[in-house]
Amino acid sequence: MCGIVGLHLRDPDLYPRLGSLLTGMLCEMSERGADSAGVAVYGDPVWSPPGHATVTVLAPSVPPIDGATVVDLGEVQVVHAPAPVAELLAKLAGLPIAGFGAELTVLKGVGHPRDLAATFRLEQAQGWQGVGHTRMATESAVTPAGAHPYAVGPDQCLVHNGSFANHATIRRHLRARGVVFDSENDTEVGARYVAQALADGRDIESALKSLCAEFDGFYTLLVSNRDSFAVVRDAIACKPAVIAETDAWVAMASEYRALVGLPGIEQARIFEPEPERIYAWTR
Repeated sequence: MCGIVGLHLRDPDLYPRLGSLLTGMLCEMSERGADSAGVAVYGDPVWSPPGHATVTVLAPSVPPIDGATVVDLGEVQVVHAPAPVAELLAKLAGLPIAGFGAELTVLKGVGHPRDLAATFRLEQAQGWQGVGHTRMATESAVTPAGAHPYAVGPDQCLVHNGSFANHATIRRHLRARGVVFDSENDTEVGARYVAQALADGRDIESALKSLCAEFDGFYTLLVSNRDSFAVVRDAIACKPAVIAETDAWVAMASEYRALVGLPGIEQARIFEPEPERIYAWTR
């Protein structure tokens, strides 16, 4: 049992409130998984300034890099520089990377979600989209690298409630294509699968339809990138999910209680996503 939350803002007036809204949503899901947690934030001007590449490193320190700025968040370091993403990644080679891109910052670690949100100073974050996850580990070790989100492609991330039964088989197929894995977590297999599909030129809806056809198990997934925000459930919709939508925002959570603090929730269209139907919103 894990908890998923996501918030896609349509109203720019809400961008300064992204962090505070996401913090409330994440902490409401603490009871669904308190061993680790993480968030992905799109568009924060401090963590990922316009025109900069941003890389999140799961380490208490990073070596000095000419022209780069490091934001120290304890066991997580956010590094950004006015350089191509590939160039910044090369300078950080050998370090554990949690996420990278032009707009994406991924923060994750071991501990209670409320404590991690405070350490990350999440309430201060701004931006246009955020994704969060609270984890109850079932498939692999409780480590910062094993926490969600899994962000293995540029400005991409995936969070997952459930388990993939055939992840070992699909991991072997992806490795045969040259895909490299960082953990034994089944969620990473889903994230690598989607990232490879997007790299092959497919759109997010096509990628997730293929995932539903090839992966066995019970799951609710939230997948995001710099342009889109998408949700899908398995064929029998075993894992809970609720979506709320207004003219100002779209939100998703494992339970409705994570949505009650959002502005205008009383007027929102609220529904449960249908099995294997792809719900996607584009910026």
